Amino acid sequence: MPRVLGIDIPGRKKLEYSLRYIYGIGPALAKEVCEKAKLDPNKKADDMTDEDIQHLVSVLQNDYRIEGDLRREVSANIRRLISIGSYRGRRHRAGLPVRGQRTKTNARTRKGAKRTVGVVRGKEARSAAKAAK
Repeated sequence: MPRVLGIDIPGRKKLEYSLRYIYGIGPALAKEVCEKAKLDPNKKADDMTDEDIQHLVSVLQNDYRIEGDLRREVSANIRRLISIGSYRGRRHRAGLPVRGQRTKTNARTRKGAKRTVGVVRGKEARSAAKAAK
């Protein structure tokens, strides 16, 4: 497993697919990086020489915002939205979907597990409701 910028990329996969394990690099960017670094995207990551890895690292560091820098930028953007009190910021703060999705049904990933609201009938159901709190 070659190590690129502190991230182990899978060595048995083609370089084009291995680069996607780096946060901020998707399919299109992986192809673009291979072209800029003058590397064969179909070559296995294990077959890269130290010189190839150094060339790849220099291209990634100089031309792209990835990993920690990108994560910081995204979180700063979200903090800014929250601080100015925009609609999107309020949705982030409340833990609700931000991009206009419906919330009457679905949205369980953002909202979390269902919580029963109202009267719970039956002794077993009440004890289960208490345990859920």
